[in-house]
Amino acid sequence: MPRYALKVEYCGGIFAGWQRQADQMTVQGEIERALSRLEPGPHTIAAAGRTDAGVHALGQVAQCDLAREWDPFRLSEALNHHLRPLPVAITACARVSGDWHARFSAIGRRYLYRIVTRRARPVMDEGGVWHLRHALDPGAMREGAAHLVGHHDFTTFRAAICQAKSPVKTLDAVAVEDVETPTGPEVHLRFAARSFLHNQVRSMVGTLERVGAGAWPPERVREALQARARAACGPVAPPEGLYLTRVIYPDDPFGE
Repeated sequence: MPRYALKVEYCGGIFAGWQRQADQMTVQGEIERALSRLEPGPHTIAAAGRTDAGVHALGQVAQCDLAREWDPFRLSEALNHHLRPLPVAITACARVSGDWHARFSAIGRRYLYRIVTRRARPVMDEGGVWHLRHALDPGAMREGAAHLVGHHDFTTFRAAICQAKSPVKTLDAVAVEDVETPTGPEVHLRFAARSFLHNQVRSMVGTLERVGAGAWPPERVREALQARARAACGPVAPPEGLYLTRVIYPDDPFGE
């Protein structure tokens, strides 16, 4: 059966996450439903990562196996036709080998977290940012973030329901950017790693927010990490500010 890689963009607000659920609308479930309009099912697709309810994606990657050959462009157009008007779109499609896997072939993942810091609610970006009415100190957040970079036991920043075999991960980079937009100031946090634990990014963001707000000194991030205890973590940031922006492969199927 020919296999196809799909690059998927979606607004996560109306979905109960990526993973198919019997009684709720999910991104996986809707794409599989669209596939069934093209070829008889059932269809089961796999993704590079399972985003939680409310989390968005600009560069999620999934795979599907079909009974017949499709021109990749025609396949993406047909899927997008059947996905309308849902806030999910296939932005690229490529034929891949049968041993290529959206999750296991990936060597890196990139996430962006957006925080808006202004008094008025962000009308144009509501549901796509974490809205804070207080200012943040990006410099202090960078100092705190530096303690997270490297090979560590991230138990503190791991959800209790995380199914990963080990809490040890390597965080390649964290960038904290002070961004001025037409609607006001934002703080963007960018995370790079081969893979992440469940809720790891949102947990780190929530902790760094405490540093940026002046409630924690930057060195407390190191203490929280070394505690290897969930209770040492700051509040978990809400899902609506989080975006899976890119999945990296040794040979990118989309030519990027």
